[in-house]
Amino acid sequence: MDVRHATHPSQIRTFDTTALREHYLVERLFVDDAVTATYTHEDRVMLVGVKPVSGPIALPSFPEIRSDFFFESREAGIINVGGDGIATVDGTAYRMTAGACLYVGSGARDVTFESVSAADEPARYYLFSAPAHRSYSTTLTEPGAGIQRELGDPLTSNRRTLNQYIHENGVQSCQVVMGVTTLHPGSMWNTLPAHTHDRRTECYFYFDLPEDARVVHLMGQPSETRHLVVGNEQAIIAPSWSVHSGVGSASYSFVWAMAGE
Repeated sequence: MDVRHATHPSQIRTFDTTALREHYLVERLFVDDAVTATYTHEDRVMLVGVKPVSGPIALPSFPEIRSDFFFESREAGIINVGGDGIATVDGTAYRMTAGACLYVGSGARDVTFESVSAADEPARYYLFSAPAHRSYSTTLTEPGAGIQRELGDPLTSNRRTLNQYIHENGVQSCQVVMGVTTLHPGSMWNTLPAHTHDRRTECYFYFDLPEDARVVHLMGQPSETRHLVVGNEQAIIAPSWSVHSGVGSASYSFVWAMAGE
């Protein structure tokens, strides 16, 4: 597991590009037949990638979270960004097509992930996890079945469809909030106006971005921003004091998720 420490806004002024990437960018989430995890002390959030190729993969616990099993005192939102897959939670199988969202509440003990047809395209599961002091039911939401909003304008290059999945008016959770935003063809700006969330860490996971395209992600305090160049299936950790917005060289989708007070 990669462990990231929390940072103060004054520190970012001294960071060069390498330091920015080491603190806030998660570059490689998906490895064949492996579970990769990044733990950040920003609201004790975890970003996890699972790519089952040869067979099912069980979600392990990690020494850093000091739990007998992963969901002992955590919850997670999970988005599949690959081929069809099956996530099994305590014996109940949930078939997840590309874009489906599965919420898993605290208390779930045995969680495994597999691909329906790894030879065609393996599933790729992106997990956003946070501590939870209350348990809610495991719930699957099909792609596009959440609360859907159309935002932006093609004239300002930010026409986008926002799907709210884990939300106060959708799937209930202790503190995780999650959804997917898809930019329409010809639109590249994601979050306008840029904003902060005071006491909530937000993470962006960019996907469906062409391999030869990039997103320039803006972060930092509103009066003194920095930028990171992000590729397909990479994630950004935005502390509560940081803005989060970006523009791509092509249209794309991203998972937005946050947790905190």
